[in-house]
This record gives sequence, C-alpha cells and structure tokens, in this order.
Amino acid sequence: MYRILKQEGRAKRGEFTTPHGVIQTPVFMNVGTAAAIKGAVSTADLEMIKTQVQLSNTYHLHVRPGDEVIRKLGGIHRFMSWERPILTDSGGFQVFSLASLRKIKEEGVTFQSHVDGRRIFMGPEESMRIQSNLASTIAMAFDECPSSKAERSYVEASVMRTTRWLERCMAEMKRLNQAEATINRQQMLFGINQGAIYADIRREHAKRIAELDLDGYAMGGLAVGESHQEMYYILEETVPFLPADKPTYLMGVGTPANILEGIERGVDFFDCVYPTRNGRHGHLYTNYGKLNLFNAKYELDDRPVEAGCGCPVCRRYSRAYLRHLLKAKEMLGMRLCVLHNLYFYNTMMEEARKALEEGLFHEYKKEKLARMNT
Repeated sequence: MYRILKQEGRAKRGEFTTPHGVIQTPVFMNVGTAAAIKGAVSTADLEMIKTQVQLSNTYHLHVRPGDEVIRKLGGIHRFMSWERPILTDSGGFQVFSLASLRKIKEEGVTFQSHVDGRRIFMGPEESMRIQSNLASTIAMAFDECPSSKAERSYVEASVMRTTRWLERCMAEMKRLNQAEATINRQQMLFGINQGAIYADIRREHAKRIAELDLDGYAMGGLAVGESHQEMYYILEETVPFLPADKPTYLMGVGTPANILEGIERGVDFFDCVYPTRNGRHGHLYTNYGKLNLFNAKYELDDRPVEAGCGCPVCRRYSRAYLRHLLKAKEMLGMRLCVLHNLYFYNTMMEEARKALEEGLFHEYKKEKLARMNT
C-alpha cells in the first residue's frame, strides 16, 4: 500500500508498505547487482548508512550463482542476510545492453551469457519464475528497452510488445504467488513505461498500463543517451498519466541533480550505480561538489572528506589517508569511498523527505544544487 503524506506541487512525500517493511519515499535504492554492493560493503554497513532498499539483478543472479541455488538457500533475503526490502530488476535492460547475439521474438529473447557464452532464453514467464525463486520484495516486469535514438516505428512496435509481455508477467506472478512452494507469496510487481523520447508514445503507454492496477510503475529507457533536459521533459509529460496512488520509479537515474529534479516531477524511487562506481575511482560527493582524491593537493590534507558529515568514514579518516589507500590499491580505500558516497545519497533523500514534510522542497533543492555547483 502506498500513502502520500505530503505534497508540494508534483513532489510527494510518501510511505510504501511492503512484506519486508515500510519504505519512506522518496528513496534511493542502493545497487547490489549480484546481491552485493561493489566495493566490499556488507549488509551491516548498509544498515549503518541508512539504506532502506537494496536492488539486485535477475539476469546476473540467474547466470551466477543461479536462481535455483538461491531458492534452495531460502531466497535472496536469507542468502545475503538482509531483512529490509529488495527490488529485483527483471533482467530486460541487461539482456538488451550486455548480451551478444540476441534474437527478439514474441515469446521472449534468446541470447548468449556474457559470463560463459551459453545460450539462454528469457521471456516474461522466465523472468517472473527467476524473480519468484529469488523471492525479492518487488519484482520488475520483463520489458524491452529500446534505444532513446530508435526510429519511431520501432519504438511503437516495441512498446506494444512490452505491454503484451507485462500482461503475461501479471498472469505468471499471480500463478506463482498462489503456489505452495513459493517463498514470498506476497511478491509485488511493478510495470515499466517505455517509449524512448517520444512523449506521445510515453503518454499512451502510461495510460494503458495504468489500467492494470499494478503495485507500482517505473519509467525505463531514460538516462541512456538523451540529454538531461529531454529526460526531464519526458517525466513532465508522462508521470501525470501514471496512477497517483501508486509509487513511481525512475530506473537507473542518477546524479544528485537528476534525483532532485525527478522528485520535483513526482518520482518516488531511484537507483543508480554512480555513487558506488565513482567511489571506487576516488570521486567523492560532498555538499560543495565532487572531490577527486587522486589529485595531488590531497596528499597532505588531514581533513575529513566533508566537515560535519556523519558517515563512518568522515568521523574517522582523512582525505590524505583515503588517497594513500587508493594509490596503494588497498581494497579498504574503495570500501570507505563507496560507504561515504552511499551515505551522502541516503542522507540527501532523508533531507528531501524532511523538506517535503515542511513544505520547503523547492527552496531545499535550489540551495542544495547551488552549493554542489560551487
């Protein structure tokens, strides 16, 4: 159940009740593709840095260690020792972006594994069965993610197929949730809006899938080559046609600015690899812009990454020490930098929720972005 607590323009402060706890929205989901955050970050760390939702990927877990393995071990929550909500991406984006020699048919997609080259078939039913084996809190519908630059005729046909696939996902999930052997028989399903950067296709698709009464609705196929302004325009044109009484999820986005702009346009859920990927390369987020710890000026800098930051890294370690660890290729360096960045993102979402509660989100967003651009 999704409940809006406060609204400011299109921006929403809400609560989403799931089988694994209540999610306070807007929320940033920390990305653990293969049931782990890259950078040696544990689930205990995630709890400490205020993570609400962890995101894992159907395709990657199907390839390795195998969804049947995880099912036999009691599902992904038990497997990775995480009791809070987990969302699993359907694998659709990875099938279309990573896999080679793919062949799309109405039944689904045949492709080669990027790990060992073996042939795999995945369609709506297979994706639902894999996600049911994983027993995640929220499963994503299997969709095609066309290029933002694809021809209009291709996008129209692709979106129609994605709608048919969504209906098959719904039927299969209903069947699985009624099966005795299913671990999480309350698994939720989010549908995905597609349409590249064609606003009219996006709107019509949003209207169509809104009729299906899903647990939530995502917008896919953005932040894949179009400009930020094009993405914001598509959000403005599409989000109003998705159900207001269900959460909206903008997939794979993004920078702090992207997220705050998304919140202002009515988005509740976000995920992105930026904080972890940038952290592993020594790029750290602060309220006054990004730091590149590989810069020589930090060699003797005994200050924390950011004064006043409450993360476990800033409370204890200096920029100089983190820089040394990164230069020496010590794993601890990557781990500490990722921890700081995820804490920054999670704290930013906490700040955004508080600003919405107080009716001050517009001012908060303006001040936050102005500081970060200094």
